[in-house]
Amino acid sequence: MIQNVLVLCIGNICRSPMAEALLARELPGLRVRSAGLAAVVGAPADSLSIDVARSHGLDLIGHRARQVDATLMQQADLVLVMTRQQRIETEQRFPLARGKVFLLRHRDGVDVDDPLLQPRSAFETAYTDIAAGVGQWQSRLLALPTSQLPRP
Repeated sequence: MIQNVLVLCIGNICRSPMAEALLARELPGLRVRSAGLAAVVGAPADSLSIDVARSHGLDLIGHRARQVDATLMQQADLVLVMTRQQRIETEQRFPLARGKVFLLRHRDGVDVDDPLLQPRSAFETAYTDIAAGVGQWQSRLLALPTSQLPRP
């Protein structure tokens, strides 16, 4: 049964917080968390991530970056990463997670590029890519038998 979803990116301040908030809104029966492969623990979400998320009705003000660890990986039923390289790195660092680590945009195999230190347009593009990936997972998860996905 899929109950816990973990979303990963590098720093856990741009992409994964937006994906976490959007997945939590679209699939309220799931416990969704995010973390980074190289997070600055305790850092707030990037200000442009906060602004772009706000423009789409999401609140990242309280977000604080966390580092992925074995406990988070063990608790997750599904791990979503932003790039193919992050999938490789995640599976190398956490071999027991193989089989539950997938690209956020799994259907089309598109990486969600890191907008850090780029203009707002890069954050908007990242959000659009994240929304596409969330839509792909939303339809996939909602297609599971009712016993597989918790309902709100």
